[in-house]
Amino acid sequence: METPRTNRNLLVDGLKTMGITLFLAFLGPFILHAGLSNPEKPLFIPLVIAGVLICGTAIFFGFKGIRTIMDSLFGRK
Repeated sequence: METPRTNRNLLVDGLKTMGITLFLAFLGPFILHAGLSNPEKPLFIPLVIAGVLICGTAIFFGFKGIRTIMDSLFGRK
C-alpha cells in the first residue's frame, strides 16, 4: 500500500496564491484609507470602490489559496 504524497506543484500554486492574497490584503486597506481620509477630493468614490473590491478579492484569493494547499496535502477526493 502506497502512502499519499504531497503534490508539490499544487502546493507551489497554493503558496503563490497566498502571496497574492498577502499583497492584496495590504493594498486594499491602504487604498480604502486613502479614499476615506479625503471625502472632499474628486477621487473619493472611485478610491473607496477600488479599496472595497481589492479587499473582497483578497478574501476570495485567501479561500482559494487555502483550498489549493489543502488539496495538495490531502488530495482531492
